[in-house]
Amino acid sequence: MNDDFPIRKTETEWKELLAQKGAEPGAFQVTRHAATERPYTGKYERVWADGSYHCICCGNKLFDSSTKFDAGCGWPSFSLAVPGAIQEIVDTSHGMRRTETVCAQCGAHLGHVFNDGPTDTGLRYCMNSASLDFQPEPK
Repeated sequence: MNDDFPIRKTETEWKELLAQKGAEPGAFQVTRHAATERPYTGKYERVWADGSYHCICCGNKLFDSSTKFDAGCGWPSFSLAVPGAIQEIVDTSHGMRRTETVCAQCGAHLGHVFNDGPTDTGLRYCMNSASLDFQPEPK
C-alpha cells in the first residue's frame, strides 16, 4: 500500500480503528489489501436512502447518494465522485487492465471505476460496501 497519503497508520492502528467503528469483518482486507467482497453481499448494494458515502477508514466524503445507481453488478455503483476525494491507480492484476480507486486521504482501496456507466458522466464507480460508511441525510 502506498504511503503517499495525508492520513497514515500502521496495520494494527487500522485494524483497531475499523473495530471501533464496527466495520464489516472483511473491511481491513478490502481497504488495506485491495481484497474484493463477493457480489451481492455488501450492506450498501441495495441502500437507496438519501445521504452520503464516506471512507470507512478516515471519514473522507466520497459520494452523494444522488449519484448512486443500480448497475446490476452486485456492488454499490456511483456515476460521480466528490471532486478530489478519490485517487485513481492503474491496476494490472488478475491479467487485466483496470482503474483502481482509493481514498485520496488515506489510500484505502475502494473498488474500481469503469467507462460503462449509464449517466452523462459515462462512469461506473464500482465500490466495495466494506470500504464505505453511509451517513443518512439529517431529517
